[in-house]
Order: sequence, then structure tokens, then C-alpha cells
Amino acid sequence: MEVSDRMGPKSTSSREAAIRTLFGSSRIFQSPELKLQRPDLCADLILKDKANHHYEAGMAAMLQSHFERAVICFSKAITLQPERTQLYVERAESHLQLCDFRSAALDYKHACYLEPHTRVHLDRLAFIHYLQGQCHCDQGMFLEALESFAKAIELRPDFRPYHMRSLVCLSALGRYSDCIRLVTNWIETDTPTPDLFTLRARLYHQLNQATLCYFDLKSALRLDPNCWQARDLLEDLQEAAERSSQGAIAKALEGELSDALVKITSALEQSPEKAQYYLFRGILYRRLKDFTAAIEDLALAVELGDARVDRPVGSEPDRSAALQEDGHAQLVLAYNDFAVHCFSRGFYNEAVMLLTRAIHEQRDESGLFINRGDCFYMQKDWRFALADYQQAEELDPSNASIPLRVATAHNALGLHSYNDLKFQEAVEEFSAAVERSPGIARFYRNRAKAYSRMDRVEEAKQDAICALILDPSDDELVPLVLSLFPGCSLSDVTSSTAVQTVRAGLMKRVQACRRTASPVSRLCGKLERTVLEHDGDGQSDTDSQSSSGGRDVEAGREPRLFSHQLARGEEQVAKAVKRVLQQRQPLHHPGPRLAPLRTTLRAQQQTSSTAPRPYAWRDFGGVGLSC
Repeated sequence: MEVSDRMGPKSTSSREAAIRTLFGSSRIFQSPELKLQRPDLCADLILKDKANHHYEAGMAAMLQSHFERAVICFSKAITLQPERTQLYVERAESHLQLCDFRSAALDYKHACYLEPHTRVHLDRLAFIHYLQGQCHCDQGMFLEALESFAKAIELRPDFRPYHMRSLVCLSALGRYSDCIRLVTNWIETDTPTPDLFTLRARLYHQLNQATLCYFDLKSALRLDPNCWQARDLLEDLQEAAERSSQGAIAKALEGELSDALVKITSALEQSPEKAQYYLFRGILYRRLKDFTAAIEDLALAVELGDARVDRPVGSEPDRSAALQEDGHAQLVLAYNDFAVHCFSRGFYNEAVMLLTRAIHEQRDESGLFINRGDCFYMQKDWRFALADYQQAEELDPSNASIPLRVATAHNALGLHSYNDLKFQEAVEEFSAAVERSPGIARFYRNRAKAYSRMDRVEEAKQDAICALILDPSDDELVPLVLSLFPGCSLSDVTSSTAVQTVRAGLMKRVQACRRTASPVSRLCGKLERTVLEHDGDGQSDTDSQSSSGGRDVEAGREPRLFSHQLARGEEQVAKAVKRVLQQRQPLHHPGPRLAPLRTTLRAQQQTSSTAPRPYAWRDFGGVGLSC
């Protein structure tokens, strides 16, 4: 090819114009006769022949493995014919034989520039980058190798071996997160294979992400149950999980619950589908009072209780059912303990919601209904509280604390009706309270006030005497008794024969009620210390005083437990009556017939009423399940 041909017609014409301007019409450089006599001296032919000569010499040198000489020959040929693609290709191959990857890559880049649509040159250039990267990798130069493999991948993005070599470099550099992203891209774009899931599982294992490793191994085994690499790694994870579980049990037995929690969490990371581990961790969370986490774990334990992953070959058929039953029981305990936690902080709505969930899980436990009834009671929802107490009584008739709660609920309803001037309804509620717990003086006193407002004086007198017998230290009875027995002092009333008659009937009722209760349930233990000892009745003093006619009925304090009253027995009651009789005044007295009030006792009661009482919610022991 001539120079004029390469430069194009425009550049040739401009050059001839420049020559004419310089030399004018001179023909000194023209030798037409020489051109006609020697046609073989054409520059084009001379360059082509010489380039071919160097090319053939280079090919011959390559056959003889003289690659340095071949490079020189091809370089001379390229100097003569720089647009000839094959010369760059052959020189690149010679450089490649000399392991001069950079020069070989440059020659192939030039060849690709001359023939951009030739795919062979691009593939060969990618292979050269791959070889260069492999050499760097063998020498431990992983960053340089990663750069070379990246160039190869850019030229051939669909060729997986280049990606794999890049993955090896990333792994050698400790960049496991990049490796995981690369493998994840293959899984999402291509058809997933067991090998890919196993490879990613190993990468997760290197990053101590045991849970993700576990699920990838399960995916690999679902695709190929005979994949021994995945099976072996999964067995290693399960063995490590079992060791962590045993360590957690040992720590829990030593009382180190926090350390046990760390170990069982490690076991769950290595085997996240083991219901038994969730059950154990839920118990630990419950004991550590992390109730939200406990409920989550125990719910998962119940859900996974019948899963096949928890049933090894050769296990008992009922093992899963027993595990699921334990999970239900512990979940109920967690709901109840969380409700106790909320109750102690005044979150009664939340406590009711949690206990409702617990009842949904286990409907035959009376303790849950008792607890929810106590929450309703504190919310002044006495009807709902009464319904729960009655349900608890149907489930556990021998529990002596339930009748007392039922009576307290009736008493609160009676107070509410009394303040609304519905005295007949109040009498009915107070009567129900007296029937369920005949040993509480407060119930008789309230009913006596209701009877007095209905002008039923005889019934009011009997109830006032009963209240006086049961609690002679109650100063609020004094004005009531004196109003019912005009012209008599308190000592006159207590020494009358009517008191003895009423006392005999009252003791019979109390003894009958005591015999119906079991000896164990009569104990004032954990199950009996609930809202009955708490200050803060359903009716406040302000509310009771705002209604006309309701000022005489006490509504500012909760009834106290009758257990300590029962503990006194007849002997203590007799001593109280005797003490009152000893303090009686003579019948002939010029002054007013009023019994002296004990200011010391009143001051003590005022002090105790102002001081906050410690509230002790009972621990949930109704279910009776061990952890």
C-alpha cells in the first residue's frame, strides 16, 4: 500500500499543491524513463516482499523455538507493514512463549483494534490476562492476580473458570464477604447447584455465620441428598451445637444463667431448627425476666415441636409430642410471668392481654383465671373479675383463696350499688360476699349500713354485732352501733344476750366455711397474696363522698385477707370480747353514753393508712410445671 493511499485523496492533493508552490514548474525530480525501465523497484512491492521475508523468518524461528529471534523478525515486519494484523498476533504468541504477558497483551489489544469484530483475538487476550493472573497467584501476589483476572472477566464475563480464579484470590486475601456476594450472584442468575450452596456454606463458616451456613447446607442436601461435603459439614455443625448445649446445661445448673444463655445461643446458631434449644433458651430468658424474647423462643419451640429435624432416626414416637407439651407449658408460664411483671408496674391492660393469651394456650388452669380476675379487679371491672373468679372456682373448687376473691368482688359491686343509692342491689351483693366468706367483718358492716338505709333495723343490728365480734378494733363500727342501739353504750351492746346468740351462729358459719377449705389451701402462702392486700379499692374516698348516702360506707381500702382472722380462732375472739366488757362504763352516768375512742389505735391506723403498703404479687405456681 502506497503512502498516498494511506493518507487519502485530500492529503495527496494538498501535498502536490505544496510541491508546486515550492518548486514551480521544475521537472528536476521527475525521471519517467527510469520508472518505465524498472517496474520492479516500486516501493509498495519492495516493502511487501521484505515484510513477508521477515514474517517467514519469524515463523521459522518459532518452529525452532528461537522466540527472541522470532520477536525481532515480527517487529521488523510490523515496522514495514504496521496495518497487518497477523504480524501482531504472531509476535504476541512469541512474547507469550517468553512469558512476556504484558507485551503479548499489548499486541493482542492492537490486533483487536485493527479487527474489532474478530472474537478469537478477544478470547486470546482474555486467556493471556488469565495466565498472567495465574502466575501472580502462584507467586502469592494476590492483588495483582485479582486485577488480571478482573480484566479477563471483563472480556469474557460468561466464562466461569475466570470467576473461580478471582474467587480464589478474594478468599486468599480474606475478603469472604466479596466471595459470598460473587457466589450469591451465581446462584441467583444461574441454575443453583449443590456445589454452589456448599461453597457459600463454607464461606459463611469462615465468617462464623453458622446459621446461614446451616441453611445453605440444607439447601444443598435438598438438591442432592448424597452430597457428602454438605453432609459432613452439617454433621460438624450439629456436633458443635450439641457440645454448646451441654455446656449451657452445666452453666444453668451452676446458676450462671447469663453464661448459659450465651452457650445455648451459640448452639442455636449452629442448629437453628432444633426445638429443644429454643425451649431451653426460652426458659433462660424467662428466668432472666426478658419475657418478650422468652415468648418468641417458646412460640418457635411449639411450632417446631413436631418437625422432622428434631426427630432423629430411632427416637421414641412420643418424643416430639412431649417436647411440644413442654413448650406449651413453658409458654403459658412466660405469659403469666410477663403479666405479673406488667401488673407490678400498673400496666393492667397489658397484663390482661398476656393472661388472655395464656388462657388461650391452656384453658384448664385456674391460676390464670385468678390472675386475670385480679387484673380486672384493679381496673374496677368487677363483673369481669367475678366471672374469672367463678371460672377458677369451677376448675379448682378446693382453693380457699377463690371464695375470698369472689366475696371481695361482690363487696366491691355492693359498694358501687350503695353509692348509686341502689340499696337493695347493694344488700344482695353484700349478702353474696358474706355467704362466700362469713368471717370478714367489713362485709357485715357494709350490709348493716345498707340495711339501715332501708330501715331494716333488726337485720342491721345483727350485722353490726357480727362485725363487732369479728373486728372489735374497728372504730368505724362505733357510730354505726350507737346509732342502731340508741341510749346504750358500746359496752352495753357487747354484754347483751343478743351478742351471745349472734356470736354462736356466726362461729358456726365460720367453722363450716373453715371445714370446707382444704388444709393446704387455708395457708396464707404465695397463691393467696394478691390484690386483697393492696390499697386502692374500686371506689375512692372522693367518689364515695360525692354520692349522697354513700359517705357511711368505706370504699377507700381493700378488704384484708381473712387468713389471719381464721388463725385467731375462738379463743382470740373471746379475749377481744372480754377486753371490751372490761372497759364498759356504769349504767348510771350523767354524761353522754359514748364509749371512749382509743386515740392511740386511731393514730396508728391513720399512720398505716397513709404509709404505702408493699404489694406482693404471688409467684405463678398454679401450673405446677418445673423448668
